[in-house]
Amino acid sequence: MVSLHELVEYTNGLLQSDGFSDYCPNGLQVEGRPQVRTIVSGVTASLALLEAAAAAGADAVLVHHGYFWKGEDARVTGMKRARLRQLLSTDTSLLAWHLPLDAHAELGNNAQLARVLGLRQTGSFGEEGGLQLACEGDLAEPRTPEDLCGHIEQCLGRTPQHIPGSAQTISRVGWCTGAAQSYLEAAVGRGLDAFISGEISEQTVHIARECGIHYFAAGHHATERYGIQALGDHLAGRFGLAHRFIDIDNPV
Repeated sequence: MVSLHELVEYTNGLLQSDGFSDYCPNGLQVEGRPQVRTIVSGVTASLALLEAAAAAGADAVLVHHGYFWKGEDARVTGMKRARLRQLLSTDTSLLAWHLPLDAHAELGNNAQLARVLGLRQTGSFGEEGGLQLACEGDLAEPRTPEDLCGHIEQCLGRTPQHIPGSAQTISRVGWCTGAAQSYLEAAVGRGLDAFISGEISEQTVHIARECGIHYFAAGHHATERYGIQALGDHLAGRFGLAHRFIDIDNPV
């Protein structure tokens, strides 16, 4: 068991939250009971996750995508009201870390995606929130584009959308989880054979085709399942907590 305050302070320090300019508040977003014994982690603080967490007896819910985004309507109505009512009625805390979780060198989404896919990081690029978030490196062994596509599918359990580039064999790759397709041109500038991210936009297709770089859209949710699990496991080990990751299916 640990106090909610100590848990939040420790995690803010671990992820160096103060060093980020983010789109949402990181750390404690909704305050619940003062002591934490059980945490449930998940990618997004959807109502389905909150209900599953309550059924699992969670004192706190730990997510990558929380609430109160810049530009969001501040009124507590509709979906927002239902989500907050669920948290407040069960006295459950909501803890969220966005860019700090993406960037952490060991527990972060990009580091964990590299672990899952067998990527060896050699550098970083892509300015975001004051830091370089995108990673570059080498595959454990060169692969054909078709082989890499199958490898991603096998590892993540989701078929990626592949926009073919010019390289017949892929060795040097870039990656950044979630909605990081905007880094594709930077990946081209670094001479990479391929770039892996979560989402794809209309213009991403043309950039990949015209610049000759392979692009793999592996799913926003699918690429960001691993950092939050690693963080939850770390906190559970540090403070002797029960931890359960709940994966709410999301095909995007």
